Amino acid sequence: MPSELTGKHVTVAGLGVSGVPAAKVLHGLGARVTVVNDGDDERARTQAAELEALGVTVRLGDGDTLPEGTELIVTAPGWKPTKPLFTAAAEAGVPVWGDVELAWRLRGLDGRKAAPWLAVTGTNGKTTTVQMLASILKAAGLRTAAVGNIGVSLLDAVTGDTEYDVLAVELSSYQLHWAPSLRAHSAAVLNLAPDHLDWHGSMEAYAADKGRIYEGNRVACVYNVADRATEDLVRAADVEEGCRAVGFTLGTPGPSQLGVVEGLLVDRAFVEDRHKNAQELAEVADVNPPAPHNVANALAAAGLARAFGVPAAAVRDGLRAFTPDAHRIAHVADVDGVAYVDDSKATNTHATEASLAAYESIVWIAGGLAKGATFDELVTGAAKRLRGVVLIGADRALIREALARHAPEVPVVDLDRTDTGAMLQAVQEARRLARPGDTVLLAPACASMDMFTNYNQRGDAFAQAVRELGA
Repeated sequence: MPSELTGKHVTVAGLGVSGVPAAKVLHGLGARVTVVNDGDDERARTQAAELEALGVTVRLGDGDTLPEGTELIVTAPGWKPTKPLFTAAAEAGVPVWGDVELAWRLRGLDGRKAAPWLAVTGTNGKTTTVQMLASILKAAGLRTAAVGNIGVSLLDAVTGDTEYDVLAVELSSYQLHWAPSLRAHSAAVLNLAPDHLDWHGSMEAYAADKGRIYEGNRVACVYNVADRATEDLVRAADVEEGCRAVGFTLGTPGPSQLGVVEGLLVDRAFVEDRHKNAQELAEVADVNPPAPHNVANALAAAGLARAFGVPAAAVRDGLRAFTPDAHRIAHVADVDGVAYVDDSKATNTHATEASLAAYESIVWIAGGLAKGATFDELVTGAAKRLRGVVLIGADRALIREALARHAPEVPVVDLDRTDTGAMLQAVQEARRLARPGDTVLLAPACASMDMFTNYNQRGDAFAQAVRELGA
């Protein structure tokens, strides 16, 4: 593979987290690299200067025109397949790879061990599951890293100085779309719900790209028993002979499943005589936090680890050692008997549904950019748990209207402001609505960019407002 790239004219589409490493690796392998980028801002110019110093050609402000002589495109995952650049590539017979595809083809560079990939995708829970998986693998004494869509370059992992025993790989639907050769050791699809449909064009296309993660699996295809669509993707996949379908469930597991029995995570998939026997892996209390959707994440991670031969004790030790990232159903404080929980990462209805299901009596802070979402089903499912709702953000009216239709008895505070200071007022209003024993839950079901730079800043604003309550 490296020798095939020597002298080849490769166009890298997009700078950023994936494009810059791709350009550097390709240049180092002797390819003639041109980088094209839509933007021409200060950050792009800084990255361009760095690459140009190495001898890479960079073209800013025009990501649509195919450079003359291009023999291969390596694209950033977020670039839409309908972009004129790719239309021109198809007409010219130029193949298009993503950075994940490039990383897959460069495994074992310079004769080093090609670490197997344990891969995870899904609409929600990917990052947490991959981090749990890496923690379990480390507890088993394996050299590993959580890489991919989690923000750590796969290219750096496969071409860097560290040799790994196995990689825990988070993959988005965008990355999977551009990775036709990927063949994981084992893979999991956690769940499927409408998301990124503007990019994929339809739910069917979105699901098909997610399902690519199962293609060619060698040992196990891990699916969600509660989400039939994930099992359907397993059935449709072309896997290696002997590869097994392994389910995870929050209920009692059947043969070839992992599940929960009397507060224990148990394995009936990777044990002798799985029709009669089960192996205790951990306690539900070992999962941090032990919310239902997070327990499901832990079971999926355990399934992939067990497929790789990890002992049961390492599953327990890895889950106990795991600390979730900020803004993922994170307990901020208790004030006057009310718990305040930050789940700013819940940027769509599917994630928010799981978050709301974790608590019995909730004052819900929601709103932001809806991204085309509807909220009727979410509100219908959560209505009995809602003590009150505080709405913020540009598209809050969509949630307010759903509440009026399906939970008219729930008190609603509609804050007609989109400045960052609205969060302090939202927390103060939530405190007024809450009673001892309630949970004030920031689970916006919307993106944050109408008011904040990102969901991290939104969660930080919530936490700061809560701290001011307790001051």
